[in-house]
Amino acid sequence: MDVQQEQAAMVTTHDKIPAKKKELMSTVMKRTSEWIFSQEISSDVIFHVQGVSFSLHKYPLMSKCGYIRKLMSKEADHAVKINDVPGGPAGFELAAKFCYGINFELTVENIAMARCVAEFLEMTEEYSVGNLVSRTEGYINEVGLNSFAGAVTTLQSSESYLPVSENVKLITRCVDAIALIVTKESQFCLSGSVECSSEGLDSSSSSLFHLKEVVDWWAEDLVVLSIHTFQRVLLAMISRGFNKYALGPILMLYARKCLQDLEISGKGKNKNEPNQENEKRIILETIVGLLPREKNAISTNFLSLLLRSAIYLETTVACRLDLEKRMGLQLGQAVLDDILIPSFRFDGDTLFDVDTVQRVLMNFEELEGGRDEMEKVGKLIESYLAEIAADCNLPVSKFMNLAEHVPSQRITDDGMYKAIDIYLKAHLALGDTERKKLCSLINCQKLTSEACAHAAKNEKLSVGTVVQVLYYEQQRLRVAIDDRSRSSPLPNDLSSLQKENRDLKFELLKAKTRLKEVDKSHSDKSPSRTKSIITTVSKRFLKLTPFLWFDHGVSSSSTRSKDKVTKVRRHSVS
Repeated sequence: MDVQQEQAAMVTTHDKIPAKKKELMSTVMKRTSEWIFSQEISSDVIFHVQGVSFSLHKYPLMSKCGYIRKLMSKEADHAVKINDVPGGPAGFELAAKFCYGINFELTVENIAMARCVAEFLEMTEEYSVGNLVSRTEGYINEVGLNSFAGAVTTLQSSESYLPVSENVKLITRCVDAIALIVTKESQFCLSGSVECSSEGLDSSSSSLFHLKEVVDWWAEDLVVLSIHTFQRVLLAMISRGFNKYALGPILMLYARKCLQDLEISGKGKNKNEPNQENEKRIILETIVGLLPREKNAISTNFLSLLLRSAIYLETTVACRLDLEKRMGLQLGQAVLDDILIPSFRFDGDTLFDVDTVQRVLMNFEELEGGRDEMEKVGKLIESYLAEIAADCNLPVSKFMNLAEHVPSQRITDDGMYKAIDIYLKAHLALGDTERKKLCSLINCQKLTSEACAHAAKNEKLSVGTVVQVLYYEQQRLRVAIDDRSRSSPLPNDLSSLQKENRDLKFELLKAKTRLKEVDKSHSDKSPSRTKSIITTVSKRFLKLTPFLWFDHGVSSSSTRSKDKVTKVRRHSVS
């Protein structure tokens, strides 16, 4: 009988051994292995595991490893190659030590490797009583899954031994253990401390602060997991009743850990490795899918960071639209830096991503916000318009489309005037028609005295806008005079003020008449004539009200000397 037949007979004979005799046979095998090891008998087989060679003996390994027993029954050579052992050479060495009876310590760091290599080599009770599979299972149940830290460490190491760790349900058991521990502790800590209404968390309260304290004890440990395992843990927690809105802090922590080295810069990409970008894209899309829907569960600043990263990494359209909708929901809490999203295009387009901000604003318009919130968003978009207005590549159509969607619940229109003034100065080649359309966005009735004084001298504005500014300021002045005349006798200075008010009406009438003449002879109009109209009316206007604005007590004669200085400044409206 040759060697293969003898080994095959050995396997068959072992399978037929009654269960009661296996324990006795296992003891005999252990003693034999110890004797072989102590006598330093030369090895009779060489195992090659991923480039590392192990000179061992057949008998100790075949006595406990069903995989090696079957393998040796087919291989007559003294050299055996095994490449798929979980843990590689380290895992095989651990199994070999167990077969030779050499003591080694099981820990939460190596238990996953020991369990998976035992499964791979078929080190079950079928071949030896108290084999490595049963030993590792006992440690997992008694130690590995008995604490949060042990379960997380075991789960993290199990990710390296897929698919074996999944086949033995090691990952599933770790996920369930973590979810059970966290949910029990969190439900106890959250009871009565944080309330979530149908409208979301109250951003003005300290609820988010208390919520952060609750999750901090377990959040730091979970961020070491891969995104797929991390997602499984959070979903398991939710299925066990964990409040989803409380996931905000852990998601923020995980995102910052994984995306902190993402180099984001406008006007072009510093391209990372394709594999790294794809990995980060998957992480970002998964995080967005896990974000709680409750308002204020995530800070607006964090949503802005996610949106910039999504645009940079070119995630799915659904992912970006979801973030834009969330940003619109909380736009009232945003600051200017949150919406200054750089453009990542290569075609020489605008410096900032105006289209994204407009979609965020349109999402906000779909909500029924209060007056205070609408006013705050209006000021925010006005500041954004002033910031992007200096971009020479910004088309007037994009600027106007965004300006038209600014909420009208604003006390003054100074912000809009400032943005349009900056845009006109940065786009000198703008045509008359486009200039008139742009200036029509200014509500002259809402301009303050300082803004009116500046607009009256602004040669970049259309003539019609200047006339409106003078008209509404004259109306405001007349109302102020009437109010004061009712409350007290009219002093000499107010009498002279009324006389000048009548002169201003006359000048305004003359300006309207000349404006009609300009419109009729538009083709023959020269810049000097238009300028003369504005200059004449402006001088009258400033002469009338030198004490109200602009020079703050300086006589009108000094105003002329400051014209050049005023033109140099970007804008004089505070």
